[in-house]
Amino acid sequence: MLSCSLRRIRRLCSSSSLSSVIFNNNTNSSSTISLLSPSSYYFHYCFVSTTTTLTSRANLLSKGRHIKRSKSNAAAYSAIHLALDSVVKIFTVSSSPNYFMPWQKKSQRETTGSGFAIPGKKILTNAHVVADNTFVLVRKHGSPTKYRALVHAVGHECDLAILVVESPEFWDGMKFLELGDTPFLQQAVAVVGYPQGGDNISVTKGVVSRVEPTQYVHGATQLMAIQIDAAINPGNSGGPAIMGNKVAGVAFQNLSGAENIGYIIPVPIIKHFIDGVEKNGTYVGFCSLGLSCQPTENVQLRNHFGMSPEMTGVLVNKINPLSDAHSILKKNDIILAFDGVPIANDGTVPFRNRERITFDHLVSIKKPNEKASVKVLRDGKEQEFSITLRPLQPLVPVHQFDKLPSYYIFAGLVFIPLTQPYLHEYGEDWYNTSPRRLCECALRELPKKAGQQLVILSQVLIDDINTGYERLAELQVKKVNGVEIENLKHFCQQVENCSTENLRFDLDDDRVIVLDYHKAKIATSRILKRQIIPSAMSNDLIGEQNLETESAYSN
Repeated sequence: MLSCSLRRIRRLCSSSSLSSVIFNNNTNSSSTISLLSPSSYYFHYCFVSTTTTLTSRANLLSKGRHIKRSKSNAAAYSAIHLALDSVVKIFTVSSSPNYFMPWQKKSQRETTGSGFAIPGKKILTNAHVVADNTFVLVRKHGSPTKYRALVHAVGHECDLAILVVESPEFWDGMKFLELGDTPFLQQAVAVVGYPQGGDNISVTKGVVSRVEPTQYVHGATQLMAIQIDAAINPGNSGGPAIMGNKVAGVAFQNLSGAENIGYIIPVPIIKHFIDGVEKNGTYVGFCSLGLSCQPTENVQLRNHFGMSPEMTGVLVNKINPLSDAHSILKKNDIILAFDGVPIANDGTVPFRNRERITFDHLVSIKKPNEKASVKVLRDGKEQEFSITLRPLQPLVPVHQFDKLPSYYIFAGLVFIPLTQPYLHEYGEDWYNTSPRRLCECALRELPKKAGQQLVILSQVLIDDINTGYERLAELQVKKVNGVEIENLKHFCQQVENCSTENLRFDLDDDRVIVLDYHKAKIATSRILKRQIIPSAMSNDLIGEQNLETESAYSN
């Protein structure tokens, strides 16, 4: 029995529009209920430690609203019962790469999050809960035992991961949650997990505020998300949002500077991730057309491109050279429809009951190598094309989890491929504090061919051999002995196979570095020993052709 009635809860909640009710379950005493006032939240994914909360809406103005509230409370209690044997607490030990010194990692840290059991004896959680992990444990509700878990698959774009626990004992009594449907506006959901403030399971009530593409903080990707008015605190990440007796989404982030605005990953995104893993054995990503498009809301713009009054669509500005669309579509095409769905002048398409959503969502839910029909207006004539869709990688990676950065050191010059995580090392305000030219390249440039990387001189480890070159750090390397660089591996091969007396690097801004090749190789070994760097290159660059060279450096 609870120590106070639902009527008492309603009376306590009447002073706040959103309060948190704590259930402290103890087998030696009756359950107690207390109230927590809401706190502020930030647009951030959440994983720390937990309390046990149940959110309630207050200020009931009519009998009808009392009835609606009673049903909502009943749904929350149902969610608690459903989640007790399904939701787990995840303990992660992780160590992130040091992009300024890519041969070593940063100090390890311990974090916690939530997850839940799904059919197939797997646990679904957020990717950021287990990112860069070195050790993962899970614990069931009401159990003192932690079990070793392994990451089976991870999709950092969609912020989802699947864990497996090999211990048969862990699965005794566990129940699997089924995926449901995308909730409609104002439908109630209950977010279950282990947020900060305590150690027991927590249930937070809320209603759906909107459904639309949202920036996923962890993967820096625009995908569909559900906004709810329930608080999602650190530690909630990876927990299920339950509607009825099924999962409506996975909690993953909240909004900076706003109170009680949380986001959950909807079922279509979850199913796309799980289906891709089951079919391919690993995460395959979300498809893209590879287009940069502009709205055509201005009537003069529409008239200029020959659009009739009844026509709607968006203007193609750029096309990714690696996409299938690059050989089919052209700049200044007007995309009128995608798979038969008309695109409005603001780039949206109809979605459910009088809602609208950007047409990118129709693209993202396509399976890799699936074809789509695209209707365009070109030179005043309507045409229809079939385009194969697949995931596309940017020229400069926006994230790089679960692996060490690539690097190559020669004569104390440290070369790396440009990545956004490297720019993030300049701090939270990296857009303004990182090198401007590199930042613009990272955000705007498109790849010209597959496997291309922007190789940069990240720093100079000072030595007699490189004196005077220290001011050339943070510039892009364009050529080695006159050969244009494709990526870091190609750069490494050009340096290692140099057959001339002098080695010349052509950098951005028309800067030049020239080294005596034989003296530079000797200096490399000396610098590595002085700096206590174990290798002149990262493991991914050490191939059969480089083993002999690497051994020479060690000697």
